[in-house]
Amino acid sequence: MDTHVVIMAGGVGSRLWPVSTPALPKQFIDLLGVGRTLLQLTADRFLPVADLSHFWVVTSERYVDTVREQLPDIPPAQILAEPEPRNTAPCIAYACRKIAARFPHANVVVTPSDALVLDTQLFTRMIRMALEATQHTASIVTLGIRPTGPHTGYGYIQAEKPQEETLIKVLSFKEKPNLETARRYLAEGGYYWNAGIFVWNVDTINDQIRTHAPGIAAVMDRIEPAFYTETEAAVLKEWFPQCEKISIDYAVMEKSRDIRVVAGDLKWSDLGSWTSVGDHIRPDGQGNACVGEDVRLFDCKGCIVHADGSARVVVQGLENYIVAAKEGNILVCSKEREQDIRSYSE
Repeated sequence: MDTHVVIMAGGVGSRLWPVSTPALPKQFIDLLGVGRTLLQLTADRFLPVADLSHFWVVTSERYVDTVREQLPDIPPAQILAEPEPRNTAPCIAYACRKIAARFPHANVVVTPSDALVLDTQLFTRMIRMALEATQHTASIVTLGIRPTGPHTGYGYIQAEKPQEETLIKVLSFKEKPNLETARRYLAEGGYYWNAGIFVWNVDTINDQIRTHAPGIAAVMDRIEPAFYTETEAAVLKEWFPQCEKISIDYAVMEKSRDIRVVAGDLKWSDLGSWTSVGDHIRPDGQGNACVGEDVRLFDCKGCIVHADGSARVVVQGLENYIVAAKEGNILVCSKEREQDIRSYSE
């Protein structure tokens, strides 16, 4: 099987300020204090299904050198630099069209670069199941995550019947719900979190983009003759910004009629908030989760402290607070006001 992995690594992660910034977003950071960045952990979990020579990373021009440093075994020509962000549909269209030009029978897995999966063995089984399906059919397969609660920060996938580790027909994609709707989804069953991980044959996705997002396909038609030539960067810079700024969910997934989901409890998180990061750091006896070379807590309870790369950090007398420090920027914020961090950093 000719399997390729496309890692989307262009986001800015502003909810984790000051550790994640536009200069170095969260996918390039060792957020959990495990010695590997989120991008590296993402690549690691796909090694059982594809060789690094078939990995591709789509990122911003400003992060190309960072990707090369963190994933030096990926061929430099397979680190694709977007001249400007246009959301996931143009990103995926570019990568899959370029793969198809040299690997016309490729099966492709597309994944975000900044999520966490703890059950990697189950993840490998589910990806292999999806790849087997897309090798022999024109289906699109997406991974669903069994909800652990009525989360309002994730999109949902509604499936035909609730049966995990089996390919099931997708009925619809749901946008991020309010709390009442999320509770209803869990009560009804058959709903899974949308992790944004998709599997398809290159012919399938290129046909679907041409059908449902013809404007983006037309831009790729302009760029394709320059693939693998010295003029590619210049042609991409001219035409790529003319793509509609739209997610793959809106552009294709919500319109396609042949989508399957394979779902399971992957112990997954998008690490989209300091609380979710803290949930995956081993706590001390008072429930404090810390990352840093010299973090000292006194009379603290339920705090998250991230001070990787900083000198000594001392925190006294705080309960249920977030403390994060990087390069002279310091955040001290109650967990109750965590949703405001993005506005605080502006």
